[in-house]
Amino acid sequence: MGKIVVVSGATKGLGFAISKLLSESEYVVVGVSRTNSEEYNELMLSRPDSIFFEAFDFSNTMGISVLIKNIVKKHGRPYALVNNAALGHDGVLATMHETDIHELIKVNVEAPILLTKYASRSMLLNREGRIVNVGSIIGSTGFNGLSVYGATKSALSGFTKSLSRELGKANITVNTLAPGYMKTNMTKGLQGEKLDSIIRRSPLGRLANVNDAANAVLFLLSDGASSITGATITVDAGSTA
Repeated sequence: MGKIVVVSGATKGLGFAISKLLSESEYVVVGVSRTNSEEYNELMLSRPDSIFFEAFDFSNTMGISVLIKNIVKKHGRPYALVNNAALGHDGVLATMHETDIHELIKVNVEAPILLTKYASRSMLLNREGRIVNVGSIIGSTGFNGLSVYGATKSALSGFTKSLSRELGKANITVNTLAPGYMKTNMTKGLQGEKLDSIIRRSPLGRLANVNDAANAVLFLLSDGASSITGATITVDAGSTA
């Protein structure tokens, strides 16, 4: 049986691409999302021994410890955790509703920290593990209308740095994946001149795609990445170069 990887936000976009690639690469994937999707369900039917689904809403942070307990009971101790689930509300801070700000911080920062707290206990018992926090280039570059989202992604980078020092002695690596703009549900509002200007910034003349980012996760989980920790891997077709 392959090593168990928990992927949050697994059923769409980047999370789906990560889940699909890992399940094809001899990992056992436990995908966690609020709802299942048609494509993820089809993947489960095609790979019944290597891909599973747990329904969970990450705004319910109180239930995260029980979620991990149930995953361990059903599937065994996870080797890796990919913190991918995130909300992408945009809006100018001065007019953004406070409930939206609270929700972004809860789902994008508090939930992955708690998920890591409980999943890392299994890794400490195993004396090995991999944690990948999915950040964003917005965390370091900024973007108009994404100040709160950018703050949450910066927070994950800081979390990665210190946690890598806490867990390194147990042979557990902690890294941040910082994707650039990709064609996903979260970026579908980017059209016309805004999108063209992002593409022009790339030395490759294109956006990165979800498969590019998923392959970076596959590498970070591999033995070949055993000396990489506390790092940020940027996959953005060079737009921040």
